[in-house]
Amino acid sequence: MLSAFALFAAQIVIPFGGHQAADNQLKECLDQAQGDPTGAVARATAWLAKARDAARAEPHECIGQAYAGLQRWSAAHDAFLAARDATAANDHLGRARLGAMAGNAALAGSDAATALSDLDQAVADAALAGNNPLAGSIGADKARALVALGRKDEAAKALALARTQAPRDPQVWLLSATLSRRLGDLTAALGQIVTAASLDRTDPAIGLEAGVIHELGGDEAAARQSWQAVVALAPDSPEAASAKAYLAQIGDKPG
Repeated sequence: MLSAFALFAAQIVIPFGGHQAADNQLKECLDQAQGDPTGAVARATAWLAKARDAARAEPHECIGQAYAGLQRWSAAHDAFLAARDATAANDHLGRARLGAMAGNAALAGSDAATALSDLDQAVADAALAGNNPLAGSIGADKARALVALGRKDEAAKALALARTQAPRDPQVWLLSATLSRRLGDLTAALGQIVTAASLDRTDPAIGLEAGVIHELGGDEAAARQSWQAVVALAPDSPEAASAKAYLAQIGDKPG
């Protein structure tokens, strides 16, 4: 067996997708946030000074994205939360999306309690919007917060619901497999990682986790094949570095 494995964790990504800007101003600001986050903060702050009411949501969102790019997670969280609170009360979809961003920023900043509060509200907003896939995706983020708080049984329940709401989301199945593996249920973990792989054959994180599950289940050949595939698929990725370390432990024999 391997001496160490990846824990229940996923790279925190504050998404730019899932939103159509009302005008080009937000798109231009978000584009700038990717390449020049400091400049984007200044730009959005000037924009915010002129905005009123619900129009303040977009500059707040850009500020949040820029701070996320700078890994200033507390500032990013506060900006995303301000964007959510500025959004019209009946725009449940917008509030869910921005609340999820706030929660993910809190997770990235290791503030799981704040993340859980934000994500609970975001799940509720997604449900009010009638968007089950979004509710399921946010529910998976909620599970990460619960695990960070040591509430694994509640996390398992959150992921079970997420799988019914977002059955085509590979990240939901990946997180489910990782938690099942940590809880010692390798049969469930194997089924869940197979589903994740069937939904996304290009994500190295899925291949990495598949190898861990196979190795723990005593199928070293399958583990080796999974990790070799990760190295071949994304040789410069962090997952490939972990896969190479695991292969070194078991012996990187030809497939």
